[in-house]
Amino acid sequence: MSNADIAAISALDIAYQAAVERNDADAMADILHPDMILILGIGTVITREELLASARDAEIAYEHQAEDEGTQAVRLYGLDTAIVTARLWLKGTRRDGSDVDRRLWFSDTYVRTSTGWKYAFGQASMNLQLQG
Repeated sequence: MSNADIAAISALDIAYQAAVERNDADAMADILHPDMILILGIGTVITREELLASARDAEIAYEHQAEDEGTQAVRLYGLDTAIVTARLWLKGTRRDGSDVDRRLWFSDTYVRTSTGWKYAFGQASMNLQLQG
């Protein structure tokens, strides 16, 4: 792996967060591995299709869904695996009118496929209680 891989994976993860913020299921689908799952801090497992359905249905209207600047790290493991960690701030309103406003740490695992890097596995922490 090279610095080009690190840059590509970093940009891809930022693009994924932007696609979520826009509820752009097509852009998300291009980045997600077909077998992708996300595990939340409370233990809930969310599949690729559930993530895409949530975006299509605009279950949350996001004001903000982005990595906090300076928190992202990309770690390479062998030729075909990388893990991105960063702190994420998401803010918006659910369709039922309830507010979403939380920060969390995540780990996103990317794998190299014949069609490029794909986001295959994610874990998200519980909401952080930030001070200051």
